[in-house]
Amino acid sequence: MTAPAALRTRSVWLDGVNPVAKVAMVIVLAVPLLMSIDAVSAATAIALELLCVPLTGLTFATVLTRLLPVLVFAPVAGLSMLLYARPGGTVYGTFLFATVSDNSIALSFAVLLRVVALALPMILLFARTDPTELADALAQVAKLPSRFVLGVLAGARTVGLFVDDWRTMTLARRARGLGDRGAVRRFLSMAFVLLVFAVRRGTKLATAMEARGFGAGIERTWARRSTLSARDAVAVGGAVLLMAVALGAAVATGAFRVVGS
Repeated sequence: MTAPAALRTRSVWLDGVNPVAKVAMVIVLAVPLLMSIDAVSAATAIALELLCVPLTGLTFATVLTRLLPVLVFAPVAGLSMLLYARPGGTVYGTFLFATVSDNSIALSFAVLLRVVALALPMILLFARTDPTELADALAQVAKLPSRFVLGVLAGARTVGLFVDDWRTMTLARRARGLGDRGAVRRFLSMAFVLLVFAVRRGTKLATAMEARGFGAGIERTWARRSTLSARDAVAVGGAVLLMAVALGAAVATGAFRVVGS
């Protein structure tokens, strides 16, 4: 059973939204955050997105678990902005090309929140999306080329296999008494092995798909029909409203700031 199928224990409102509409929602929620840089709009967006968690069928614990890698690596982006952003206001310290000031502190906090705000919609919108439904929507609604759609479907289907491979390697190392020491070294070695597995599996999968004619330049038919509905318009409209509220809060508080300003 794939991860999306395992999560489908009950039907929720978001399950009826077309995957292409979900892609549009991600674009609506991401583009304004990429064009602006302030903490207020990002924090407001995160708060409003968390309020929508019940509509996704996920628990807050599941969301936090899937967001954990982002929370671990987001400070890296914030640190670079803290050290190398344009100085402004009170300067607290300098070292070579690095300068810590009021402006760099504010920007680093805003960037950190933005990384979370950009990752959260992906988790909420696509955690329960079936890869086959996504492929049907991309081909029939978005009218994307069938070769690209089938490639996306094959790649999405193999993600679960990588998780299983990682879990199997972890159990195998523990059975040999190698799983409790050197966490960094263990992670790097397992990541390299997983990369080798990915290359081998990708090569075999590409050959098999070509042998079955998936690379032929013919017009394909699709077993399941994918269409848009009124629910999709409501979902995209909700994303527009959410982002309008987030940007409006930043403008109202005087914190709104365009990238590069």
